[in-house]
Amino acid sequence: MNFINRNEIANGVYFTNIKDSRFKTMKISVNIVVPLSVETASENALVGGLLVRSCKKYPDFTVLSKKLSSLYGADLTSSLSKHGESQVIKISVSGLDDRYSLDDVSIAKELSELLCSVIFEPNVKNNAFIESELEQERRQLLDVIDSEFNEKRIYAMGQLIKHMCKDEVFGIKRYGTAEKIKAATAESLCKAWQNLLKTAKFEILYIGDSPADKAKEVFAKAFANIERNVVTSSTDVVKNVSKEKHITEEMELSQSKLVMGFRTQISAGDEEAVAERLMCAVLGGTASSKLFNNVREKQSLCYYCGSSALRATGVMMVDSGVEPGREAQAEAAILKELNDLCTGPITEQEMDDCRRSLLSSLDSLGDSLGGLESWYYGQILRDEALAPPEYGKVLTNAVTADEVREVLQSYHYSVGYTLTAKGEGETTMDFLRAGGM
Repeated sequence: MNFINRNEIANGVYFTNIKDSRFKTMKISVNIVVPLSVETASENALVGGLLVRSCKKYPDFTVLSKKLSSLYGADLTSSLSKHGESQVIKISVSGLDDRYSLDDVSIAKELSELLCSVIFEPNVKNNAFIESELEQERRQLLDVIDSEFNEKRIYAMGQLIKHMCKDEVFGIKRYGTAEKIKAATAESLCKAWQNLLKTAKFEILYIGDSPADKAKEVFAKAFANIERNVVTSSTDVVKNVSKEKHITEEMELSQSKLVMGFRTQISAGDEEAVAERLMCAVLGGTASSKLFNNVREKQSLCYYCGSSALRATGVMMVDSGVEPGREAQAEAAILKELNDLCTGPITEQEMDDCRRSLLSSLDSLGDSLGGLESWYYGQILRDEALAPPEYGKVLTNAVTADEVREVLQSYHYSVGYTLTAKGEGETTMDFLRAGGM
């Protein structure tokens, strides 16, 4: 990695060049960032998918695919996510790096122009998107919702966030609701697209070895004549923890899902955030963690059990797959491991094992452009801008066992969500009354 260069090229439009010589390909992603809202999330999600289906210059998917093929098999995709209280619509294109193209053709310039075509000149007629394309995108997004319901691990984690953050913006799904997806019209989506161009924050990332000047110039020119009134959002970390509550849902299934939500009171920009990452590894983020070794392996209470931190919101989740009827035992065992870490010693061997695991994960980021893009976008959002090796040095040198313990001691159990087989659930209170741990 040679350098990272970031500039504001228009009001609320940032272009970041990440130079890397290890790949023969390059990637450009346009992240369209808006405040997450139940009123706009569904329409924004549909717009993101419609933009990569066609545009005025390439008016159907076949023509657009031919154009991508002519650029050495370039790939155009869209995705949707949320970061804290922001919704992020990402339009990305990847292709051959300029240094490998024939006849001195700038693939970066061509792909940047293609991105600008789909973002600024979509296939809109009479202030409406094409109805047939809308119906295809609507079906596809509704299928995503169905697939998340069918994947019970994802469904259970989503339900935890729904209940834990029901009075917070973060509790809104990244795609809004099925009802609003069904209610969207070709005309309303055109207005949503126009609103995105005027009010969204744009984060453009260019990752490759060749100079980014031509790509940067294309985007600067595209935004030059657009009147912008950028609306941003910030995520407030909840500090006041309500009384612990437990929610059980029953379905026909063979493996229960137990998801536990904790309030960390630590935001992404806090000094404790680095220690929190190592803490998650020690607790349940690696194959040498407490939850894996003790709850899964020694006690055989879980099929899987791991922890993860949603750093933008100050939330930590422990999710596990459990045999129906043993959910309360697993929950009590997980809480015991967390309490033991707060009060007992954390050995240097445990710290070193988790450091090595995290460093290995950081090293693997450099294996793909997608991994690097995700890393640096997260770094930009957190105003850290550290390359993976630099962050690795921070993890190795700056975090002690005492700091990990201090982070854990700030955690408060908020919500326990159990998805279990019908008639098999056991509450934690039932288990404790029966003499459980």
